Amino acid sequence: MEIHIFNTFIHPQASQQVNKVLDSTFISEGKLVKEFETRLSGTFGLPYPVALNSGTSALHLALELAGIGENDEVILPAQTFVATGLTILQVKAVPVFADVDYQTGNISIDSLKSKITPRTKAIMPVHWGGYPCDMDEIAAIAAAHGLIIIEDAAHALGATYKNKPIGSLSEYTCFSFQAIKHLTTGDGGAISFKKSEDSTRAMTRRWFGIDRQNSALSILGERQYDIKQLGFKYHMNDYAAALGIANMEGFSERLSMRRHIAKYYFDNLGNIPGLQLFSYKKDRESAFWLFGLHVEKREDFIRAMKEKGIVTSVIHQRIDGNSVFGGLKDLPVQEKFDNTQIHIPIHDGMDIDKAEYVVNSIKQGW
Repeated sequence: MEIHIFNTFIHPQASQQVNKVLDSTFISEGKLVKEFETRLSGTFGLPYPVALNSGTSALHLALELAGIGENDEVILPAQTFVATGLTILQVKAVPVFADVDYQTGNISIDSLKSKITPRTKAIMPVHWGGYPCDMDEIAAIAAAHGLIIIEDAAHALGATYKNKPIGSLSEYTCFSFQAIKHLTTGDGGAISFKKSEDSTRAMTRRWFGIDRQNSALSILGERQYDIKQLGFKYHMNDYAAALGIANMEGFSERLSMRRHIAKYYFDNLGNIPGLQLFSYKKDRESAFWLFGLHVEKREDFIRAMKEKGIVTSVIHQRIDGNSVFGGLKDLPVQEKFDNTQIHIPIHDGMDIDKAEYVVNSIKQGW
């Protein structure tokens, strides 16, 4: 048996929907992007979602809309993909790396508090692996210091915090629809806003700063507009939206299966020497893009699983060591996390039989 760490889920009806778009020859942003946004709202409880061409674009555009600029400080965890930090540099702001909670990989509340300075303007929590951060505590800190929250929810579509969907809690929540995410549009992303006026601003700035809704074509065939703010070419197209709409079908059932597999892992991996499961609070539901744990002799564990056809991975290690961010910071828990974290397969191609094989393979030791 061979079990990969990820899979790309494509709904059987996807090719039919995408072919309709190709046959129409209208493949840029159109009515299907709007339908995709409407379905994001209805299916996932996102108040005012705006679809974009990538999760990275979503992070960058959110920072722009939030007014984050030169020399402003944005606090984030180092346990993330580099895009989280690079977008902060794109707006000429300063990434300030906080430590993480060893039991989850999410940003440490105590460390977050210690990183705040007069230059701090925003907090960018990352829901590592799809497990929601301590959002009440983060919101309280933000309110006390007048800070903006921009959630990196690239892993967390479908997750909930105290019965509220991730995407409905903060002014800006950014999602990714890249190939191996829960929902793929090939590549794509979205920002979920709490205020309709922010989504309106985003729709203008995702397309060069041109207000398409209020810029009619003249007799010459050119739109009449006056760009007032720097904009970008970040819009989603109908080709990608058609794929996303098709892949939404059956999403809740697939997410339920991930959670079923996660429960099986929790129930059967809790008492194995040399292995420690991540913690899980009952006031939130993970989207389980990943299933993480800590192991002793990690390279031996990886080799033992590989021999049994099971791919395991750290997925991402701390990003603060990259030269572009100025080199490693003093984050002792992050360092410990980096030395022991590993992830085992949990994705839409998994079932309980495969999960049982993974568990039995781990129980045989490494």
